[in-house]
Amino acid sequence: MTPALALGARVWRDLIDRDLTIVVPVGAVEQHGPHLPVDTDGRIAAELAARAVQSAADRSGADQSGADEIDVLLAPTIAYGASGEHEGFPGTVSIGAEVLELVIVEYGRSVCRWASRVVFVNGHGGNAVALASAVRLLRYEGRDAAWWPCVFPGADAHAGDTETSVLLSTSPDDVRVDAVEAGATAPIAELMDDLRAGGVAAVSPNGVLGDPTTADADRGAAMLASRTQSLATSLHTWTVRDDGRLV
Repeated sequence: MTPALALGARVWRDLIDRDLTIVVPVGAVEQHGPHLPVDTDGRIAAELAARAVQSAADRSGADQSGADEIDVLLAPTIAYGASGEHEGFPGTVSIGAEVLELVIVEYGRSVCRWASRVVFVNGHGGNAVALASAVRLLRYEGRDAAWWPCVFPGADAHAGDTETSVLLSTSPDDVRVDAVEAGATAPIAELMDDLRAGGVAAVSPNGVLGDPTTADADRGAAMLASRTQSLATSLHTWTVRDDGRLV
């Protein structure tokens, strides 16, 4: 992504009289098995969002008619999220759903003082309830806010084939391939009661829900490219469901 599309690199005068859409990655700091870094969710959200912002900007620049024009910037990542289910492992830092919801509400209220729209690109499933609730309130207050999930079709649950494939494509030096091992591979529905009672540690001693031994960088790149285009298209069409999700 070009530096001109990064909000953090702008000065305030750069932002005057612009019909801006701000894209905010939201991650988590939590264990991701013995082989992936604890900031995996934030990395994926930020990478996908950055690529989508660039793609949306390129599309705007190529459309000389102005019909498909969008002025979009990528904001710095909100790094922490609601990760209580992973607190049985060192490295996890959770701010909880209630605090995350308040953070998103106040962020939206502030950014919408000078931007037209804001979308929160969520990289961690545990953040979804807080995000949806916060965005609903922001929209009720008249702010054009939305959220969008980094969900890959057919993905396994946590630190398995999907996330490992994506990081092998984007951050291969940060994947400890010598430590890759399968975790709990039963369907989440079968694990849910134990997960609710004791968190991930109760069902998977190594913190993995899935099988990362099948991960593949090329497949990860393809998954990332597909979702990037989905988000870029959504930024242009800007269709928001009743629950605040951008589609």
